[in-house]
Amino acid sequence: MKSERTISPLEKILLQYAEKNTVSQTEEKSGRVPDIKQKALELFRKNGLPDKKPEKWRNTDMSDWYQKTFNPETGPEVFTKEVNDIFECTVQGFDSNVVSVLNGHYYSPETLSLQKLENGVIIGSLAKAKIQYPEYFEKYYGEIAETATNGLTAINTAIAEDGVFIYIPDNVVVEKPVQLIKLVNKRGLMLNTRNLIILGKNSSFTFLHCDDSINHDDSFINTLTEIHIGENATLDLYKLQNINDETALINNSFFNMERDSRLKVNVLSFNGGLIRNELHVNLNGTGADARLNGLYLMDKKQHIDNQVYVNHNAPHCNSSELFKGILDNQARGVFNGYIYVARDAQKTNAFQRNNNILMTSSAKINTMPFLEIYADDVQCSHGATVGQIDNEALFYLMQRGIPFDDARMLLMFAFAAEITDNIKIETLKTNIDDMVKKRLRGELSICDRCVLHCTVPDKPIEFDIDLSKI
Repeated sequence: MKSERTISPLEKILLQYAEKNTVSQTEEKSGRVPDIKQKALELFRKNGLPDKKPEKWRNTDMSDWYQKTFNPETGPEVFTKEVNDIFECTVQGFDSNVVSVLNGHYYSPETLSLQKLENGVIIGSLAKAKIQYPEYFEKYYGEIAETATNGLTAINTAIAEDGVFIYIPDNVVVEKPVQLIKLVNKRGLMLNTRNLIILGKNSSFTFLHCDDSINHDDSFINTLTEIHIGENATLDLYKLQNINDETALINNSFFNMERDSRLKVNVLSFNGGLIRNELHVNLNGTGADARLNGLYLMDKKQHIDNQVYVNHNAPHCNSSELFKGILDNQARGVFNGYIYVARDAQKTNAFQRNNNILMTSSAKINTMPFLEIYADDVQCSHGATVGQIDNEALFYLMQRGIPFDDARMLLMFAFAAEITDNIKIETLKTNIDDMVKKRLRGELSICDRCVLHCTVPDKPIEFDIDLSKI
């Protein structure tokens, strides 16, 4: 007799909340979205939250997080303060349009919660866009993401209320990047936020997505982002993750790429109790090109899991993946890279690499690059390395007068720079390089820049290695 599945405290809370809110009494019950939400809830009832049994989750144990009684019920925050009064962003001098999500809801004055600019670009609250622009919402919501991927994507689809909506019309080049700052300032929240980004034909857009903490309270953040990249469109996406050690961050991103479209992704993870990033990229049009890069710097008992899935569904497409990590103390890392090449996807070029440095014998990384190829005219490769700092290189630097600690730091920075060198916006690259340097010295944390809970240093922390010596 088959035993019933054990339901964790968090799953019970989510089911109770979903029963009340999946299709609210005030929501229009016509259209496809209510049906998508209802099917997602049924999937969640059946499968629950992901455990370690599936191969994709075997090395990431979420059971302790599921035992906590996180609260998924949050209302929109009343706009009383500017974001800069709540949080001081580390990325200084970066000229961008800043939008914010606070405790799972778009945070702005009511009059600015959804804006349509002169060039036709729409930026604002997903909840507002659902009402004011139903033609985009109905067409794309739930069409890009694979709801059945796991229980977290299913419950997000079923109950997510708000997030960021961005629409770029055909032939529009957005000169100024958009920077999303996501913040949590309440204890014990289970946040399910949803983002929908649509790029029209021949458009171009740069998006910086920052997940930040402003205190040390525990929370569970479950974010799902759907992105449609139209024919010959270009998207540069940067993800910066610097959250406290009491927070779990699940970040699922799904991309559909049309003919001759271009995608560049840089995922930069500096801090977090548990972080899991999933990138699902579908190259659906001939000539599409995806370049996916990641850098993770973990220490203490932090856990990072990067899952990258690239589906070559059309011929003459290119993809490249490069993820690099430095793990210290008892940190744990996971990398699972999967490239699928369909039978008709001839002339595919697909490359994948994962490199890791373990600073201690107790740090650990599980890495598994994987290729599944059904076409015969392709160029595909994958590889992974796990090791320690090169002692010969360390000795070489010390022979030239660089102290041991600084020499070791310099080698780690050079290792990480292969990722940060992909950042083409100079002011952003300078800021990220500074964050990497501080993080490698153990000096970057949420307290470094929290204006509410600690004092700001009198002078900036300097990274005192002379790079000209190598």
